[in-house]
Amino acid sequence: MIACLDVYYRGDAATAACVLLNDWRDATPARELTRTIDRVAPYEPGEFYKRELPCLLAVLSDVTPTIVVIDGYVWLDAHHRKGLGAHLHDAIGIPVVGVAKTEFAGAPALRVVRGTSNTPLLVSAIGMDEAEAAQHVRTMHGPFRIPTMLKRVDQLSRR
Repeated sequence: MIACLDVYYRGDAATAACVLLNDWRDATPARELTRTIDRVAPYEPGEFYKRELPCLLAVLSDVTPTIVVIDGYVWLDAHHRKGLGAHLHDAIGIPVVGVAKTEFAGAPALRVVRGTSNTPLLVSAIGMDEAEAAQHVRTMHGPFRIPTMLKRVDQLSRR
């Protein structure tokens, strides 16, 4: 089972969302979950994981996926300074695929162009081959740059 995760912040609170897929190409979720976190850590530049990781762990507490997809990076630089994805992998021990929409200077990632967009998604991974992760993201359902289920988890977190 593949878990796509996202978090939306409202002041000191956050909503973490999870959309579960049976297959990368699924057009509809197998299950959806949300968790409200009343108090989140303040944002610290370069240490975003301190704010977001507890939220992701909260929404994952009731499920056992085999792969997790996050909105963000696994690594922050070529020297393997840990990004959110690497910290999550350390915490849960399963493969994590990072899918970022904007470039973070120095963060290694494979560029994946989808649909008619010329703007790539930036895919990184830990616990699985990065090229395999990029191919999975490329084949996810939807005709647009952002796969249907990644758009869905974003919408679910913003409710």
